[in-house]
Amino acid sequence: MVYSRRDVLKLGLSGAAICTARHAAPCAWATEAKKIPIGMQIHPVRKECEKDFLGVLAAVAKMGYQGVELAHSYYGYEKKPHELRKLLDDNGLKCCGMHTKLPMIQSDQLQATIEFSKILGNKFLIVPGLQAKYSGSKEALTETIKLFNDVTAQVKEHGMQVGYHTHGPDFKKIGDTTQWEFIFDNTKPEFIMQVDVANTLSGGGDPYAILRKYPGRATTIHLRDYDGTKSAVIGEGTVKWDELFQLCETIGKTEWYIVECGAENPLEAAAACLKNLHKMGR
Repeated sequence: MVYSRRDVLKLGLSGAAICTARHAAPCAWATEAKKIPIGMQIHPVRKECEKDFLGVLAAVAKMGYQGVELAHSYYGYEKKPHELRKLLDDNGLKCCGMHTKLPMIQSDQLQATIEFSKILGNKFLIVPGLQAKYSGSKEALTETIKLFNDVTAQVKEHGMQVGYHTHGPDFKKIGDTTQWEFIFDNTKPEFIMQVDVANTLSGGGDPYAILRKYPGRATTIHLRDYDGTKSAVIGEGTVKWDELFQLCETIGKTEWYIVECGAENPLEAAAACLKNLHKMGR
């Protein structure tokens, strides 16, 4: 389906209506805060992107997002990064990250990944998850961590950072620690931890404690509320947003907030999330 200008406007208005209905009073934690730009993770709208990628970008920009984080697919632009960059520029959107599968940062593909990111203006190469052979034990993780540290050093000269994105199983114990802690206790300080708030809570982790334990490493963070599911609109779950924002905006050194909401209608949910963040002063 192609999104008309009327459709794009409707998405923005529907998000505003949802937010107004659910948050009639200003949020108690709305404060004058450090202005961190807000991007949107594109993965929840992948089905919509497959039908009309250009329309989705236009809709996301109209909502007021400042960037998009790409994930797994570039919807026909895999070999046309200059054209993809133009699409982003034309919509006033930055590339605020790329979810980059582990093979894409290994030696035979790393240079191509760097060049693709340079064209898009992307600084952040985020590994979205680890296959079993790369995780689950200290032995497997030790080899993965060596790769993370090697690549961290290689991309630094290009002004980029590599990182890892949270999933619930990262908080299972391996020996006397968790997989998440084992990774970040043994990687270079420049290696990013992309905390996904809902994933962390669903796995029994504490996102606030993580931000305190690893200051300066939450360069980008996935904002998702949590109500027992991972599809709650921001502001309607159990996340302690005032505490989270305070940590990100001080010791976290966060450069991008990235919204990810896997609700039934992800575009409408993304609009509602952004409106609620604005009501919180972000």
